[in-house]
Amino acid sequence: QVRLVESGGGLVQAGGSLRLSCAASGSIFSINPMGWYRQAPGKQRELVATTSRGTTNYADSVKGRFTISRDNAKKTVLLQMNSLKPEDTAVYYCWVNIATAIKSYDYWGQGTQVTVSS
Repeated sequence: QVRLVESGGGLVQAGGSLRLSCAASGSIFSINPMGWYRQAPGKQRELVATTSRGTTNYADSVKGRFTISRDNAKKTVLLQMNSLKPEDTAVYYCWVNIATAIKSYDYWGQGTQVTVSS
């Protein structure tokens, strides 16, 4: 059973920084893509950043401000968020994808709130 637990959200002023952490448990390996999505009120969930096999992918809106990193031994993925803007306010979800020969499964954490005040 895969379980993802996020931490590190909170309230910060615009221009500030936060670091989100996601601790994973279960059958997760370095080949499994992991990352972060976010959902603001009234909006669809959107990709923030992902990492897979040493490569990273970022939403255009966070490039140059956010950095994703991963520790495969500890099964953790971090999101360092700098120069935060009010539009970054959302619930941030940790994500992992596990693909078998038959099917692909997405797993999600419970989410952590990030609020950026202007």
